[in-house]
Amino acid sequence: MATLDADDFIVPAAPAARRSRQAAVRWQDHVVTIGGDAPVRVQSMTNTDTVDAIGTAIQVKELAHAGSELVRITVNTPEAAAAVPYIREQLDRMGVQVPLVGDFHYNGHRLLADHPACAEALSKYRINPGNVGKGDKRDRQFGQMVEIAAKLDKVVRIGVNWGSLDQELLAQMMDENGRRAEPHEPQQVMYRAIITSAIESARFAEEIGLAADSIILSCKMSGVQDLVSVYRALARRCDYALHLGLTEAGMGTKGTVASTAALALLLQEGIGDTIRVSLTPQPGEPRTQEVVIAREILQSLGLRSFNPSVTACPGCGRTTSTTFQELAKQIDDYLRAQMPVWIERYPGVEKLKVAVMGCIVNGPGESKHADIGISLPGTGEAPAAPVFIDGEKALTLRGAGIATEFQALVETYIEKRFAPTTASRDG
Repeated sequence: MATLDADDFIVPAAPAARRSRQAAVRWQDHVVTIGGDAPVRVQSMTNTDTVDAIGTAIQVKELAHAGSELVRITVNTPEAAAAVPYIREQLDRMGVQVPLVGDFHYNGHRLLADHPACAEALSKYRINPGNVGKGDKRDRQFGQMVEIAAKLDKVVRIGVNWGSLDQELLAQMMDENGRRAEPHEPQQVMYRAIITSAIESARFAEEIGLAADSIILSCKMSGVQDLVSVYRALARRCDYALHLGLTEAGMGTKGTVASTAALALLLQEGIGDTIRVSLTPQPGEPRTQEVVIAREILQSLGLRSFNPSVTACPGCGRTTSTTFQELAKQIDDYLRAQMPVWIERYPGVEKLKVAVMGCIVNGPGESKHADIGISLPGTGEAPAAPVFIDGEKALTLRGAGIATEFQALVETYIEKRFAPTTASRDG
């Protein structure tokens, strides 16, 4: 038998740690910390017309209930700015304290100055340095927004986007590159321009009076490798909190896979303090899908736990019955639906691991590794489904009511394991 030495043992990979400054985004008594030792936060954005205050407030509520910890809304016209306080008021009446982020382009300096109630109702401003003006106006108008943020103790995300990069800065850097004896590739110059725009804007904001821990940076790209390259360089050059997102990711499978590939690579390297999955909803798909995917990314990487995980096999020729697929979906849907209640009633339930397997090959093994698992019979196997609890075979289910009985067992297990004791409730 082969022998193993110390070098043969593999230590499970864990995300690296990039220590960033910690920002605090507030609304009344509700505070969402970003960066530092805070968990990676999930953000989203509405796609409603902000002028429709009720419709926007409803979508913000839906996103918040799905797990978005900050929600960005478009503030692009005087009418939209005027609607923001009413959106905030409606959310407060519904008991939704999620901080609102105002997304400003081109005219943000005027909207914030002309609508002080809007400036107050927002907890964070998103400013794109490429869209605040040209020439002398750029610094002045950027400065006006930063001064308001500093005065009202608001956090600012300086969000550079490759599709709206400051063209004057890019042209200047391209000219400088052209004069080099050995010019860099244009793509490399663009990367440097994006990073330079973000960092120089942040330093200018500090000069104006905005605290460094009230600044968050983002440099969004639409290509996975572009995004990874830019953020690796950005992370080396500053200690500001960083927001990650693949811009214009697309819809459906393409958008989900591209966002996951990009964000997972960076998060595994310890880069990123907040994330958004910029998914284009498919017809009839809820806006909340982008929040679901963002949370799944963080949970899959082991960075956060939001919902109990359900392990299920993909199915093969041994699993001709669809029973395990239906049961896996039923259990997964049930656990997600119950979480808003359970998260308060059963501390730690989000770390529960459930297995629903389809045959004898991996079924018992996976079920033993879960907190509670069931191995359903495959083709040609005896019509029995052993249930494993905490690694031990507890009982065997048979007959047409397996799904209902297993769900009841899961409920009993959660109550027994996660319900606070009398002492913990009193103490």
